[in-house]
Amino acid sequence: MSSPALDPAVLDRFIDIVGEAHALRGEADMVPYVREPRGLWNSRSPLVLKPGSVEEVSRILRLATETRTPVVPQGGNTGLVGGQVPRAAGNEIVISLSRLNRVREIDTLSNTVTVEAGVVLEALHRAVDAADRLYPLSLASQGSCQIGGNLSSNAGGTAVLAYGNTRELCLGVEVVLPTGEVFDDLRKLKKDNTGYDLKNLFVGAEGTLGIITAAVLKIFPKPRGRAVGWAGVASPQAALDLFGLASELGGASLTGFELIGATPLDFSLRFMQNAVPPLSGDWPWHVLVDISSSRSPEDAKVLMETVLTEALEKGMADDAAIAESIAQGNAFWALRENISDAQKTQGGSIKHDISVPVAAIPEFIPRAAVEVERVCPGARVVCFGHMGDGNLHYNVSQPLGADPKAFLALYPQMNKAVHDIVRDLDGSISAEHGIGQLKRDELLSTAPPVGIDLMRRVKAAFDPAGIMNPGKVL
Repeated sequence: MSSPALDPAVLDRFIDIVGEAHALRGEADMVPYVREPRGLWNSRSPLVLKPGSVEEVSRILRLATETRTPVVPQGGNTGLVGGQVPRAAGNEIVISLSRLNRVREIDTLSNTVTVEAGVVLEALHRAVDAADRLYPLSLASQGSCQIGGNLSSNAGGTAVLAYGNTRELCLGVEVVLPTGEVFDDLRKLKKDNTGYDLKNLFVGAEGTLGIITAAVLKIFPKPRGRAVGWAGVASPQAALDLFGLASELGGASLTGFELIGATPLDFSLRFMQNAVPPLSGDWPWHVLVDISSSRSPEDAKVLMETVLTEALEKGMADDAAIAESIAQGNAFWALRENISDAQKTQGGSIKHDISVPVAAIPEFIPRAAVEVERVCPGARVVCFGHMGDGNLHYNVSQPLGADPKAFLALYPQMNKAVHDIVRDLDGSISAEHGIGQLKRDELLSTAPPVGIDLMRRVKAAFDPAGIMNPGKVL
């Protein structure tokens, strides 16, 4: 890769802020920061900075605005739409938040945790668990994704059904603006009607308005019992009927409801070592159910038994099993969580992170399957996801024996075919992954013009110099 066309003297000024030990210039050293998980973009950067304080972030952005140097904020680099990596021009500095990694406070009376942006999600889980509390955000990437990235992308995950996505879990933020000013809104209030809710301009903005450096997040009393169930069902409609039953009987105790097609389950079983199918028979669709109790493990198990027994009696499910131990429950969930990695072994994959109204899922799935076959005969639908909140990962793997490059060339055509159905059902083309680079042009061409204009006005007001994560979202 050729050297980026940025003034070396300017780069030296940036390095002086964090020190040589916390700046990367070598191409090999920067690879983990410029290569995103899917390898879809040829990204380059002249410099990666790792600030160790809010004050250093402030000085970096002040200098960036002064010198009109574009910057790309980055957490754990686990994003799937290219929002966290620089573009190919090679003139955008990456700002890694990994050194801002302190849990500042756990308040068990207010049920809040104040945490810096670079804290890894799994580390936050451990810290909160030690205080006998739960931070419910759960993602397959939780061993490496960071809280700042979770907030900036408004991450979803498997617990949205019961607890909401990251936006609903955030009470306050600390943000460094492009000018270097620090917006300190680290408050624990669950009720605050004093004007515009400014924090929500930054949550989900993908680093285009400022850099989130810390946040106050909601935590919850730990469930005292948990039951995990698995059911084989004949169709998405049967799964929807089962969801209605589980919601009615379980109420707030229903903490997870995942839909899994036969193909992604087969991928996962073959990918994982010593994996055991939860059921002995074959079904076109499967449902993973999670129930939590504030009282006891027995209470959770009884409720799960009630739900699945009634589902079997009413013909909503054809077979069902309840995990007999925590380990077996985790094994059920591992089959779901390993689908994405398992799909990588099947060649080219075209992804769709969509949401539709929950009631529309049984209509969406067969309509989309027809379009997939039209665009690419023999392509394999890999449909799974968070049925309880309407979010499906409707992925498509290449036909067996096909050329991956030729298949991936169908990305725009396949996306359009699937997304047209999503829009017809009043859904969203990005349920939890964000817009980034991948979906920017589609958003701009299909979103309401007034909405795009309002977003541009907000962007111009916060970042008139245009330095914050350029080319992402807008």
